[in-house]
Amino acid sequence: MVGWKEWYDERLIWNATDFENITSIRIPCDMIWLPDIVLYNSVDDYTSGYMQSLAMVYNNSRVFWGPVIRFRSSCKIDITYFPFDNQICKLKLGSWAYNGWQVDVWNRSSTMDLSNFVDNGEWELLGITVERNVVVYNCCNEPFPDVTFYIYLRRRIKYYFMNIIIPCIILSFLCLAGFLLPPESGEKITLGLSVLLTITVFMLMVADKMPQTSESISVISIYLMVVLTTSCLSVLSSVFILGIHHQRGKPHRVPKWLKILVFRILSPVLCIKQRPKEMKKRQSSKDCLVSRKGKVATEELEVIKLDPRKIDIEVIDTTSIDYRGDNPHRQDNGSEGPCSDCINNHNTYSTLVKQLLNLIQKKQVDEMKDDEILREWRNIAYVLDRLLFILFLLTTVISTVMILEMRPDPFKNVRN
Repeated sequence: MVGWKEWYDERLIWNATDFENITSIRIPCDMIWLPDIVLYNSVDDYTSGYMQSLAMVYNNSRVFWGPVIRFRSSCKIDITYFPFDNQICKLKLGSWAYNGWQVDVWNRSSTMDLSNFVDNGEWELLGITVERNVVVYNCCNEPFPDVTFYIYLRRRIKYYFMNIIIPCIILSFLCLAGFLLPPESGEKITLGLSVLLTITVFMLMVADKMPQTSESISVISIYLMVVLTTSCLSVLSSVFILGIHHQRGKPHRVPKWLKILVFRILSPVLCIKQRPKEMKKRQSSKDCLVSRKGKVATEELEVIKLDPRKIDIEVIDTTSIDYRGDNPHRQDNGSEGPCSDCINNHNTYSTLVKQLLNLIQKKQVDEMKDDEILREWRNIAYVLDRLLFILFLLTTVISTVMILEMRPDPFKNVRN
């Protein structure tokens, strides 16, 4: 950086006609008086000084000195809108020991020559303004003027957009995949935990790219926290949905208020309709169970149709029994024969078969009722899963749009 300094020294004046019309000379800068102009907010050692270059002295006492120097200053960074942030850096130049009555500092123009400026790959230079300020410090009553350069920078977002913004959006929408995964697959929790771990690692990578400061919180950090919170809630929601879908032990009946809330209110809103064929099938199966249960208790024909050999009971063929007279247990000679024992055994076996079949039928009815209750819980889990998917989708879309829209005006702080 080349800094131009120009002042008038009354001791360096001569008549050009007395010296063969020489109006200017170049002399080493250490042979003349130099103003102690320093960078107030410099981070370098002040003892380094300027480069010992030549100074141009004119016959009218005008001195022009253009030393070559590199300034390194401190700049307060506001990362609120990172990576869409604009920064203002100040370079305050002024005399350190002389006050305004001794050395009056002025700026030659309100801007800076940028013809030799080299573009930076991370920052874009929006403009530079120059202002003269006069400050009265507590130590002295004299004014101390200074010239302040305001450098307006804007961060180039192409790198951050490709490496931070787009992966964040992809991860935020990947959290929704867990709600689309069926509970029967058994991978809902695994997918949610994998996404949660990926977001955590990605947050650490983004933290290394941002300036380390606690004065402000960046928008991208807030967005990552929203994505992380959404991922955690999606995992907890998946656990809740799986708990409803897979009932342990004997399932309890669905409360009536829950049926009304889910099937009559949420289902129409979410465009989930109960299939009429399935409802008719469930109703017909219930009627069939009731009718079959009644037949088992009253009709012996239903029992005969079942195969009693599956329960290891021998059924005696009663078609060969000869029934005569009013008393079928008596033979022609009036005495009871062995056929009465067969009939008694047959009645006993029939009673036992009826009891066993009633138990089997009752168990079957209970199992079908439990299956019906489980089916209702699974339908509730499906509706709640769809509801949570829509809620998380809206949260993700709204947060993403808000993050992308929260950009500062690039010319808001530029001074005209």
